[in-house]
This record gives sequence, structure tokens and C-alpha cells, in this order.
Amino acid sequence: MTVTVSAAFDGGNIEVVRCDGPQAIDLAIRRDANSDFYQWFYFRLSGVGGEACAVRIVNCAGSAYPGGWPDYRAVVSTDRLMWTRTATTYADGVLTIAVTPAADSVWIAYFAPYPMERHHDLVARIAAARGVTTRVLGQSLDGQDMDLIEVGDGPLQVWLYARQHPGETMAEWWIEGALERLTDPADPVAAALRAQARFHIVPNMNPDGSRRGHLRTNTAGANLNREWAGPTLERSPEVFHVLAAMDATGVDFAMDVHGDESLPHNFIAGFEGIPAITDRQLGLLADYKAGLARISPDFQTRVGYPPSPPGKANLTMSTNQLANRFGCLAMTLEMPFKDAAENPDADAGWSPERSMALGRDCLAALLEVIDRLR
Repeated sequence: MTVTVSAAFDGGNIEVVRCDGPQAIDLAIRRDANSDFYQWFYFRLSGVGGEACAVRIVNCAGSAYPGGWPDYRAVVSTDRLMWTRTATTYADGVLTIAVTPAADSVWIAYFAPYPMERHHDLVARIAAARGVTTRVLGQSLDGQDMDLIEVGDGPLQVWLYARQHPGETMAEWWIEGALERLTDPADPVAAALRAQARFHIVPNMNPDGSRRGHLRTNTAGANLNREWAGPTLERSPEVFHVLAAMDATGVDFAMDVHGDESLPHNFIAGFEGIPAITDRQLGLLADYKAGLARISPDFQTRVGYPPSPPGKANLTMSTNQLANRFGCLAMTLEMPFKDAAENPDADAGWSPERSMALGRDCLAALLEVIDRLR
């Protein structure tokens, strides 16, 4: 049977350099449109049932984060539902993925994909829950809807948003877990949160990049998490529409959900260094992180990004912009593409299921500080 490689589907990204059989597959990751960023891959091998395959991605040295390749393992699936890790090595700029599929087709990805079709299924399913409203804030550059999900009757304004960087698919898995808990009528944590806050949730900030198979940018090549100081309809309508909605409601709490290519940890980056920082904000941030570390064995506070020096925070980034603009508690949650070193899983590594569980735990941590957000 002839071996073929394809990525002509939602979120797909790969280019074929050579395909001369299961042991001679050389590929390259395609750059984001109008950008030099690349690292996300997602493709299908066909005609490989029972074959020991060696897939070489040959252009990894020039990727956005080459430090993300050592100790990384790719994910594979024969049904696109269950994703497991497979043997992967990195040397001299080449990532080699070894897999022997039980079926004739196997899908291989940087992390378990979250396609736009699942996004629409999520919006439809959650919209049917009691007390939920949905609306479209505007359109992306490719004309896709910017979906907003809202729930809760309390006076506080909570914003949760994910996938500014579309290749960080664990972020939308996190949103799915958070939404499932938040809309569960039998969950006492969710009931308490809904009574105290109105939740505004953007499951996917970058639908165009998601569908196109980008790592980090939208159609125009804009890194959305560098657009918050002055978004425009021409370059970053996704941020423009969301920030306008935030200005209309105000913000008491905001979490921007991401994935980190290199660090094998879950951690939170704060807003240290913003010009208008207050001791109240810093105290709330410290208490939130301590509470989440107590609730979730997958979360830790030892390893993370170094804080910005006083007055030097980058206000084009959403967490810094929102904390400075609204005086609120804002943060960026980072999850690993690799595995969580604190609680490793040999089969799945960091996974959709664990991302969803962390989403549920982050809500429990929010309940512990929500009284002090007023």
C-alpha cells in the first residue's frame, strides 16, 4: 500500500519533503501566514497499518521555540478521539517520530488538536445549559465569528479567554473543562460563582489561526497577545472586539489561557511591572496562586517566567493591559506541551483530560478569592 501524507483539513500543518516509504518520511512545518513563526504540526499518515514508521521533521532548528523539542513526545491517534504519546527524539534540528499504527491511518500532532468543528459543538452544547447566553462580538479577518459565552448573575465581571496563540490547543481544552463545571447545576462551587459573578468566556480568540494550522498568529501575521495596547479592525479585529466588550462590562478578574513549549510545568504569569500596580492586586495574585497549588497537584509556583521590573511591563500583552486598565486581578495561565514534571504520565503526558481538570480546579481557586475582588 502506498504511504501518503496529508494535512488538508481543519488545523492541519505540514509540507512533504520526501515520502519514499514508512521509514523514509521527511517533512517540514509550514510557517504561519505573513509571519516567521512555526512550531505547530498536525498531519495524517495513510497506508501505514502495522508498519514501523520513522517520520522526520527536518526544519525544527528554525522554529519559534527550538528549546521546546528536547524531551518532547508527539501525540498520535487512530480515531482522533484518544491521543497518546509516542517515541520522539530530537537531534541536529531534526525531530524524529516513531510510530507503528494498528490501523491504516494515523494522525500525528504537536498536541491533541481542538478543531473548529469541536469549538462549534462546544458553543452549541453549552448554549443549551440553563442560564447561558451566547453572542457574536464580531468577525475575524477570515470572517469567522468571535463567540462569547456568558453565564452567572452576580455583580463581579469575570473574563476567561483562550487560544490567542492558536497552536496552544490545551487552552481550549481547559475552557471546555471550566465551562462544563461552571454550567453544572449540581456543582456547589459553580453555583456559588454564578451567584457572585457574571462570567464572560471567549473559547477561541484566534479562529483563523486555528483553522489555518498556525502556531501563534492570525491571518495578518499578528501575534494577538501583542495587540492589546491599540488593536485595529485591519490587523487584529479579534482583540478589538473582545477589548471593546471588556470596556463595556468592566473587568474584576481575567485569565488568559496559554501553553508553553519549553517548560514542563503548569504556572501563572502575573502583571508585575505595570505602572498602576497596587499592593491589593499583588496580594490577590499571590493568594490565588497559593490556593490553586493547594487544590491541584498539577499546578506549582516554583518555576515560571521572571517578572518584569517595576514600570517595565509590556502593556501590549493582555494580562498587563487589563490589570493596568481596570485595576483588576489578571493573570496568564501556562500549561505544558510536554508533560507536567510534578505529576508525569508516561502514556498521555499533559493531555486534554488534564487540561480540562485544571480548568475545573481554577474555578475552585477563584471561589477562594472572589469575595475580595469587589
